Amino acid sequence: MPIRTILTVTGPNQGDRDLKLAAGLSEEVGAHLSILAVTLAAPPAIGAYAVVVSDAWLDERRADTEHLERRSKEVAQLLAGTSISGDVTSAYPEYAWSDETIGRRARYADLTVVGPELMTAGPLREKVIEGVLFSSGKPLLLVPENARPTLKPKRVMVAWDARVEASRAVREALDILAAADEVRVVLVDPVESELDHGAEPGANIAAYLSRHGAKVVVDRLPSMGRSVADVLSGHAVDNAAELIVMGAYGHSRLRERIFGGVTRSILEQPPVPVLLAR
Repeated sequence: MPIRTILTVTGPNQGDRDLKLAAGLSEEVGAHLSILAVTLAAPPAIGAYAVVVSDAWLDERRADTEHLERRSKEVAQLLAGTSISGDVTSAYPEYAWSDETIGRRARYADLTVVGPELMTAGPLREKVIEGVLFSSGKPLLLVPENARPTLKPKRVMVAWDARVEASRAVREALDILAAADEVRVVLVDPVESELDHGAEPGANIAAYLSRHGAKVVVDRLPSMGRSVADVLSGHAVDNAAELIVMGAYGHSRLRERIFGGVTRSILEQPPVPVLLAR
């Protein structure tokens, strides 16, 4: 689908690099840029029998809201200095449900961009990623340090495992895939089964993408003892991919956190910009 609205999130202690990156992407595709300034509210202290609302906690909240207001004004000034359409909103949610707050805002964008600054923002980064993937129904673009992101990439890699999450990611990226010079559909240790990839792994997804005008190459790769994430990352770098398109959290978040998983590994160290959907 065409990208008409891009969302990016900034914290009170972040710089403007992510905002300029998102503005550049918005300008590239003629999209409206929505900026959400977020401060995660600290929970109150808990007493023996009830919540203790201390003066120090109230002072902290007042300082937070003042800082957030200043940051929102700074962001609005930056946006006003660009040639793109945009808007700025702010939120001061409690930490426990901040991902829901961010996810609700992301429902009104076609894509949420997480830039290099937010990638190192600890709790806010986690809440943005979880909020978008689990509470918005919309895709997420991760941009690692030193990457040159574009929404008009010439070389795209699709990480295909025949799951519904991968299908959703491909559907969200169809316009991007159809416009690329090369789309490499990568399958790692594919299983030939009617319940998995079919009799010829990669053939069905290649045909589907080809009908939408994509120029598709299918790569079936053995893991040879390496993790799937390592195989995908290495192949993306070796083929100079400008974007990876993949589904997120085929397993539960808890399982990924305890045992690891492809999504968790890619989130920690994306080799190139990654478009994720669930």
